[in-house]
Amino acid sequence: MTTAPIPRPFSTGLRRIAADPWLFGIFMVLSLLTVIFAILPIASVLVQALRATPTETGSGLGILIERLSAPLIWRAFGNTLLLGASSALISTLTGFLLAFAMTRTPMRGKRTVHMIALLPVISPPFVIALAMILLFGRSGLITRELLGIRGANVYGFHSLVFIQSLAFTPLAYLNIRGMLQSMDSALEDAAATLRASQWTVFRRVTLPLALPGIFSSALLVFVKSIEDFGNPLVIGGSFNTLAVEAYSQLIGYFNVPMGALLASLLLVPSLLAFMIHRHWLAKRSYVTVTGKPTAQEIRLTARRVVWPLAAFCYLYVGLVVLLYGTVVWVSLTKIPGIDWSFSTEHYVRAFTDGLAPLGNSLTIALIAAPVATLAGLVIAYIQTRRRFPGAALLRLGTLLSFAAPGTIIGIGYVSVFNTAPLLLTGTITIIIAAIVVKTVQVGIEAGTNQLRQIDPAIEEAAMILGASNGRIFRRVTAPLLRPAIFTAMAYSFTRGLTTLSAIIFLVSANWTLITVTILNQVETLRMGLAAAYSVILIVIVLSALALLQVALGRGAKQR
Repeated sequence: MTTAPIPRPFSTGLRRIAADPWLFGIFMVLSLLTVIFAILPIASVLVQALRATPTETGSGLGILIERLSAPLIWRAFGNTLLLGASSALISTLTGFLLAFAMTRTPMRGKRTVHMIALLPVISPPFVIALAMILLFGRSGLITRELLGIRGANVYGFHSLVFIQSLAFTPLAYLNIRGMLQSMDSALEDAAATLRASQWTVFRRVTLPLALPGIFSSALLVFVKSIEDFGNPLVIGGSFNTLAVEAYSQLIGYFNVPMGALLASLLLVPSLLAFMIHRHWLAKRSYVTVTGKPTAQEIRLTARRVVWPLAAFCYLYVGLVVLLYGTVVWVSLTKIPGIDWSFSTEHYVRAFTDGLAPLGNSLTIALIAAPVATLAGLVIAYIQTRRRFPGAALLRLGTLLSFAAPGTIIGIGYVSVFNTAPLLLTGTITIIIAAIVVKTVQVGIEAGTNQLRQIDPAIEEAAMILGASNGRIFRRVTAPLLRPAIFTAMAYSFTRGLTTLSAIIFLVSANWTLITVTILNQVETLRMGLAAAYSVILIVIVLSALALLQVALGRGAKQR
């Protein structure tokens, strides 16, 4: 009696390659680009962090130990972790409540709530901080003019957590909303048929199935919060973070080694969070989309549930409107803080002097968004449905690129792409590459969450019927990924227009971007002009998102 030989990993990998050579070719191209545009720049910054300055002596390890002994580093490190964890908790909870109310209740004004909820993520990162200062600062419109409070201190940890949570809630909301929309409600219907209460259905069915979206949202918010330096720089006060300290060392003191070390420390909590997230999800199954015809969603109609959720959504929307209404008002005043009379002078200047930066930003975002979305979904498909040899390198590269703060990407790109044969400094290519590298992970996370809910038997059935892999992906898998497509495209496009930390080192005379222009206006205290630029940018992004939603909706109807 003979037994069949146990397949070896090498032979199994060869069979996978032979079964899908075109997809493997795409995988190899993506892996090569990941090495060039993600791994090499980050490695370059890590090397610079070990270099000695002219005032330092000793070996690389000795210098590293000496720098790490500074109390400033550990205080900033602790503050960064506290800020990231607090922002992730509040943003994820808020985003889940918004997404649940939008997908599971018949509350009124859903379209309005949805559009307004996206405002914080489609504006430059420091706009909310400026609005907070104008409203609640020492000379704030509310604290001083309305309440008569003199010397109000709006700077510090609590204001920073509030702003960061508000700024990143849309990211959690979009991710969780996409998962709840794609969730097959057959299990919820079955539980309701068995006379389970709405609370029991939520606690035992809906919430466990939504955990991948919840945890991935918390992860995304945590990473984005600890790497941001715009809001901490404007309103953090004495609450210093690693990102702010790294930016100060690089820009203020021109201390590249110290700045590189501070920025590199951000990789530790980010990578740890990713590894915990991956390990936790690997042990669980969340398949709910099986291909069987079912109702799309369940509606909660009990007033004791709908009314509190609706009130929460309206309160959130009211807060966002208050902050951004202040920005609009400032953009229409002659001299904010001095002469509050009505004036359109700032918009006239914006549409004359600011057209070139605005056009550059639009061009770059329109190119980077589809590239990042397509790359993210393809990588998610490869990691979920195919296991090619060497996939760990692609996973590591995309993980590092997202976990690395924008400062590392910017400095790394200047270092790597400043000489031949990779001379890209000063070109549009280097800016697009930086945006794609920093946003592709959102597409990967959204696509992976969706694919975990899709039963592979659907694709296997199409394969048995003779459909090619490309046709299966195009006609079966891709239509089920529409929520992930919207999330990835919306995030990539908005970040392409509003990102600052990564591209501030990469702009040139030929490619000046709108966010850098806004920051320059803020630094020169031209708040009215900065507000006008911000309002124009918000209108453009909202219009683009509406067109994207209509296009995806029409595509769904045609199918």
